[in-house]
Amino acid sequence: MTTGRIAFLGSGETSLAGGRIFESLARLIPDPLRVAVMETTAGFELNSFQVAGRVADFLQTRLQNYKPTIDVIPARKQGTEFSPDNPEILKPLLTANIIFMGPGSPSYAVRQLKGTLAWDIIRARHRLGATLIFASAATISVGAWALPVYEVYKVGEDIHTKLGLNLFADYGMDVSFVPHWNNAEGGIDLDTSRCFFGIERFDQWRKLLPAENILVGLDEHSGIIVDFETATCEVSGVSSVSILKQNSMEIHPAGAKFSLSELGQFNPPPSIEQGLRPDAWEMVTRAANMEAEEDAPPAEALELIEKRKDARTRKDFAESDRLRDEISALGWTVQDSKEGQKLVKK
Repeated sequence: MTTGRIAFLGSGETSLAGGRIFESLARLIPDPLRVAVMETTAGFELNSFQVAGRVADFLQTRLQNYKPTIDVIPARKQGTEFSPDNPEILKPLLTANIIFMGPGSPSYAVRQLKGTLAWDIIRARHRLGATLIFASAATISVGAWALPVYEVYKVGEDIHTKLGLNLFADYGMDVSFVPHWNNAEGGIDLDTSRCFFGIERFDQWRKLLPAENILVGLDEHSGIIVDFETATCEVSGVSSVSILKQNSMEIHPAGAKFSLSELGQFNPPPSIEQGLRPDAWEMVTRAANMEAEEDAPPAEALELIEKRKDARTRKDFAESDRLRDEISALGWTVQDSKEGQKLVKK
């Protein structure tokens, strides 16, 4: 099991700080780079395709050096043509190695994704090494508990709790996330920190959560990259990240690294597919196997490269060049190094 990285942004997914996080993660992914942008968080908005499309356009420009394929996944609402359970619109997810979700409504995202094919495909891809990036509303939605921002701040409901998608439960961890941690749009008259809740209401909400829950507060234009393989977390952006436990708060500034254990004890599932829908796991693994077969050199190319190896041993470089051209005609490039010959698909 090669667990992928997860990045959380407090805001600014299309800002300079957000772009740096995207690029730092894209740099770590082997070619080809395939990015899927989920539309779900903004699926209730009439222009949700534009909300997701702006991020896709930004990434197309920002990551142009990596020649990405970028797909917007219009998984907007259950029970419709654009349902997160519609396998046809989810196909790009099956081979995506970066999956992004961003602005919208946390509560809506949880309702539309919980238990769906889309959400289990995302979880399966992460367990197979794909990088997940969440910003703003999506950052809230994937935690154990989802801050009811719109319900309290906009609608005026009483402070209450809502279950999140609880992604980290797959790894035995109890973590929730709050972006816009240091928001100051309210000026001196209105406290809009803690994602527009204000400190007073946020403290009331936090008291309703289980004592074991760990909260991660992300300042605006700042983020955290969680690397499960190295068991580290790295803070990126312009400000800081706050880790809140029952009786403590630790603030990590931009550039800092700290242990994954600060977010709880990481325990991968006993079997890689545990807790996932069987159909989701089958779709993801079948796509991965097909991709591996497509990337495998054909027998003819393997035979030719062995002949070329013999020619180079005999110092028959004319024959070596001829065989290289034959291999190239099959769609493969020969790379020579100290370790020997290597076939790379064009």
